[in-house]
Amino acid sequence: MFNPLEHKGIPLESQIRNWRELNVEPIDPEAVDPYTRCRIITMNGIEIEAINFQHQFARNCPDQEVRRQLAYVRYVESQQQRVVNWLLPGLASVLETTLGYEQVAVDLTAWVARHEPDPYLKQAYEFGVLEDFDHLYRYANLYEMVERRKAEKVVNGLTEVMPGRPTVVEHRHPFDEVRTPYDRNSVDPRSKLNALTILSAEQQVMFYYMNVGPQYMEPIARQLYQEISLIEQEHVTHYESLLDPGENWWERLLTHEYNECWLYYSFLQQESDPRIKAVWELHLQMELAHLQQAADLLRRHDGREPEEIVGSAGLPEPLTFEPNKDYLRHLLSTQIDLNKLGEGYVREAHERFEWMQQQLHDGQKPPSEQVIDMHRERFGDEYRIETEGPHPVEELRPRGGSHA
Repeated sequence: MFNPLEHKGIPLESQIRNWRELNVEPIDPEAVDPYTRCRIITMNGIEIEAINFQHQFARNCPDQEVRRQLAYVRYVESQQQRVVNWLLPGLASVLETTLGYEQVAVDLTAWVARHEPDPYLKQAYEFGVLEDFDHLYRYANLYEMVERRKAEKVVNGLTEVMPGRPTVVEHRHPFDEVRTPYDRNSVDPRSKLNALTILSAEQQVMFYYMNVGPQYMEPIARQLYQEISLIEQEHVTHYESLLDPGENWWERLLTHEYNECWLYYSFLQQESDPRIKAVWELHLQMELAHLQQAADLLRRHDGREPEEIVGSAGLPEPLTFEPNKDYLRHLLSTQIDLNKLGEGYVREAHERFEWMQQQLHDGQKPPSEQVIDMHRERFGDEYRIETEGPHPVEELRPRGGSHA
């Protein structure tokens, strides 16, 4: 396996790029592999988390020399984020980009859940993915109503579009979003990367929806973004609580850099677009140097070797964007009715859940239900893409048919 700790990468002093290098040509959404868009969205979220983390580190670090080193790398990470995010086409609408974000949430989280070695963490990802799956369905119906376009244009048959755990029941008491953290001393190093990856992706979605929701004029669009952005905030709480709060700043810095190496290396292996592949290769070489700096800081300030944090075996198997249809259908048929209570999972609507539902909904239909009703009224049915047959949960099959 590729071990990034054994590679020095591009020297830090050679990593600042000029405007010409930053002025990247965006992808053509009509011609690109949908999973290329997913990889771009994923890496944008990863870079945003890296930047935000280093800002928080700097605000809590009294060592001026360390703060200067963080500032330099953070500037490079900021250039990387601009390059990655600017690969997305400006002609794509907010809703079209939203569908891409939800496709990422579905197939990224499903892959991580399938490959997570810790049963408790695996369950956390399986629980969350059924909710993002439902969000994709709600936004796909809104997309056809508002823009008269079909989600198939974005997901390209790789990800099905149909109900998941209904968004209406995803509103839970905040106490029940807090999970049990992994133990940093005993957890598989892969689990640290998985948790940080999914947290970064969900955090990006939360920020995006918080900011773009008010840009729409249609009341149902504004309302749906408001509702789902609140769920994404729940998801960020859900995933961030999995991280061991005992991890100090030095080991967190190392894990962030190691995670970036893993993901750039993973996407380099599978990228079909040569121009985008060159970006992944360049950024990987940059991140290798960032990792070396983080390892040096860990040794000097924490007295530990990086292998104690991320292991000595090298990167885990590459993360892959691929269809997860059978796996998601299995989860739908076995976990659709799961709920949360405390740090565990239950199947009943307990008192705290019912209190939260009453406080928020107050006897009214939320936007996530209204958007489906409106689509049925306007088109006579609802929008779905069910390539593998009828919905595995009979009560969630369409009333009066569906179309794609």
